Amino acid sequence: MGKVSLKVTIAGRTYPLNINEEEQDSVLAAVSDINRSIEKLKKSYAVKDPQDLIAMTALQLVMKSDSNKGGNGDSSRDEINSIEKALSELSNKLDI
Repeated sequence: MGKVSLKVTIAGRTYPLNINEEEQDSVLAAVSDINRSIEKLKKSYAVKDPQDLIAMTALQLVMKSDSNKGGNGDSSRDEINSIEKALSELSNKLDI
């Protein structure tokens, strides 16, 4: 399978990604989870800066990943790898 270009929106900003075709569903699911978590945090806390919300979401996802290590290893690890890759590409684009 080849590479695909994909535009995803996280916290209201659109990011172009080049990913392996087989990762597309995982990346889209990860983006959905991230945006859902950001919205939940936005409603629960008086945080306005999207960067803070993204950082808090990343922390929650890593903590969730750590608690799942003993269980559903492969699929959870694949999803976390996709999230980490998307966050890494995002941070590179934001120059953070």
